[in-house]
Amino acid sequence: MISKNQLKLIRQLGQKKYRKQYNQYLVQGEKNVLELLNSPLNVVNIFATNEFINAYQGKYQHANFIEADEEVLTKASTLVSNNAAIAIVDMPTAALPHANGLILALDGVSDPGNLGTIIRVADWYGIKHIVTSADSADAYNPKTISATMGSFVRVSVSQVDLPDYLKSLNLPVYGAFLDGQSVHKTQFTGSGVLLMGSESHGIREACTKLVTNKITIPAFGGAESLNVAMATGIILDNFKRQA
Repeated sequence: MISKNQLKLIRQLGQKKYRKQYNQYLVQGEKNVLELLNSPLNVVNIFATNEFINAYQGKYQHANFIEADEEVLTKASTLVSNNAAIAIVDMPTAALPHANGLILALDGVSDPGNLGTIIRVADWYGIKHIVTSADSADAYNPKTISATMGSFVRVSVSQVDLPDYLKSLNLPVYGAFLDGQSVHKTQFTGSGVLLMGSESHGIREACTKLVTNKITIPAFGGAESLNVAMATGIILDNFKRQA
């Protein structure tokens, strides 16, 4: 059965300072935990209901299952429901992307739900690594992980000094702006950086200076703006059409 110290750790890992201290994070809910069990990520413990353990322990014998009732899991979880299982996972390490291909970079995207959805979109379009500014949302925030719908196991996210990182690349930087060239008319190169800013501030000055190609999604109606995750998906689709 789950111990008081284990419950305490689950609650602590809901906060960024403890995730950094322990170098671990939470994966919650049946779907995300099952995605996790089919990935190469290092799972420390899985706290789950008896029903979940009976259904999956035989298939995933490498995992350490610890029984807990759903009421206890719900109290410990950051989710309102779907608490059949909660996993503690070691944070992976991944080298920053510098090679050929498309690099997705985010400047000041601070909403964890948006980041999670962008991770999911990146996974759909085959992007394995996202680079974000240091003040962007935490990729290991429980809300981010939940919003990825399992894509967190296939897409790495690194927080960096984004202007310095962009300077280190010898690649064109396609920045999303309201006054850029239409993505329908832009000739994308085989390799480059797609740089997206937050909905409230856009791409900030330090990164704007490093943009080589300003692009935009042409509007045909009266909406003031697009959600950043939706905009990312539209631009990625245009890029991949030419790849």
